[in-house]
Amino acid sequence: MHNAVYHTPDPINEPIRDYAPGSEERASLQHALDVLKSDPIDIPAFIGGEAVATETTTDVVAPHNHSVVLAHLHQCGPAETEQAIEAALAAKTEWARMDWTDRAAIFLRAADLLAGPWRDRVNAATMLGQSKSAHQAEIDSACELIDFFRFNVRYMEQIYADQPNSAPGTWNHLQYRPLEGFVFAVTPFNFTSIQGNLPTAPALMGNTVLWKPSSTSAFSAYYIYKLLEEAGLPPGVINMLPADDGAQVGNTALASEHFAGLHFTGSEGTFQHLWKQIGQNLDAYRTFPTIVGETGGKDFIVAHPTADVEALVTAIVRGSFEYQGQKCSAASRLYLPQSQWKSMQGQLFDRLAELKMGPPEDFTNFINAVIDQAAYDKITSYIDHAASADAAEIVYGGDYDDSLGYFIQPTVIQAHDPKYKSMQEEIFGPVATVYVYPDDAFDETLDLVDETSPYGLTGAIFARDRDAINKAQERLEQAAGNFYINDKPTGAVVGQQPFGGARRSGTNDKAGSRLNLERWVSPRSIKETLNPATHYGYPFLAPDEDAERSETTYSKAGNGSVTN
Repeated sequence: MHNAVYHTPDPINEPIRDYAPGSEERASLQHALDVLKSDPIDIPAFIGGEAVATETTTDVVAPHNHSVVLAHLHQCGPAETEQAIEAALAAKTEWARMDWTDRAAIFLRAADLLAGPWRDRVNAATMLGQSKSAHQAEIDSACELIDFFRFNVRYMEQIYADQPNSAPGTWNHLQYRPLEGFVFAVTPFNFTSIQGNLPTAPALMGNTVLWKPSSTSAFSAYYIYKLLEEAGLPPGVINMLPADDGAQVGNTALASEHFAGLHFTGSEGTFQHLWKQIGQNLDAYRTFPTIVGETGGKDFIVAHPTADVEALVTAIVRGSFEYQGQKCSAASRLYLPQSQWKSMQGQLFDRLAELKMGPPEDFTNFINAVIDQAAYDKITSYIDHAASADAAEIVYGGDYDDSLGYFIQPTVIQAHDPKYKSMQEEIFGPVATVYVYPDDAFDETLDLVDETSPYGLTGAIFARDRDAINKAQERLEQAAGNFYINDKPTGAVVGQQPFGGARRSGTNDKAGSRLNLERWVSPRSIKETLNPATHYGYPFLAPDEDAERSETTYSKAGNGSVTN
């Protein structure tokens, strides 16, 4: 029996391991890589805590080596989705009634397991299945996901502790109910931490979840599910439904009267489609659904003539090309002053020439492969367009090869037209476009930054001039939900920079903060009166004691006439 007011452990951001040559952590991760790619596994659906095989399977291959088969993925359809809805509803009552401290304990245990014995396994799965370097996997599938688990528990405690005032004689409560129904979580390929957070954040708040991971990150998704299982997550709380064709799961989930919320990260087009589908089904739902989504960005770096060139070049290399530019926060449009471009160009190209490209098992490779054939074809089409365009030219890179894996050289396009297509459209690859502006046109350039892209996710200003920094921060207020001063526009940290943007970048519900968790509850106000009234009358109904002031009385007749 709980007879104390519990406080959860103070969360701190998980320290990042550096995997230096000769270190035990490097050797341990390399061993995990060898083990995981030695023998393909089966990845079933998980419904009500049971592994469910389906009639159709597809191979999961390493993006950097098509010949390496990592797993056989079982494809789900309407039948499995209906089964998962039933399992989620069956688990809901007991899970929602569980004391919040017990739910907290499960996810705190998951964090410690991931920080310890599961770290190499999940990192290696991310490296192999999503072609991430050791560092990119470490900051994603280990550190950020651990942070999500730990900080979300603290945010849950803060939400539940936020209670209303009570007047004398009353005691007011605010109950934070889970949503009435199930939450549908649709997760992307590029961040293992996001695919772990999207189903678990609603689950932490007492919801049960249908989780559709991206097929191209199903390898790490499998290990996340097994991690949660070991941490003690009850059957049916999170039901994992892999599917190459998302509509095979999504159509059935969104048609259910019990659909109560969507937690989404992916393309803008898919998010729009799902939102329209929800709108069309609105009459069928028991409640108006919660919709939370993050879709992408056309993220910028704008440099003032007073910018530190060395810091700026470093930010471009890291912000544009880490993880092959496959981050929704990647800096893909650069606004650089004419006075700095020539000197900066040499430094930038020298740094890019130092970057090695190849499989992530070789820790010396900075650039790995893009995720799949569709991404490869899309990205290279922008390179081909720039190579023949009058309004742009390729000034660095431009080579690509998919004979072994989906490899694309870091590419820099210089746009002579600030509205050239690669300045406006999300590419999601190792391609950055530069627009060189006249030094005296800084104000007009800020207008270009604000107006060129429909997105509003991340952006950065580089300057020593404080007036320029303040001007950019004010003028670009709506252009970026995460704004950086003299830093690359990537790498938001849970508990430090809550992440999300508006415009076409999503609903800006700020993953990594309590703002996101508040979307997964439906508050109920409860008032308890400690000494209830026993008569209907109020003091104002009593007659005046001074009779002279009571000469006029009002008739009780139905016509309301006055008598003297």
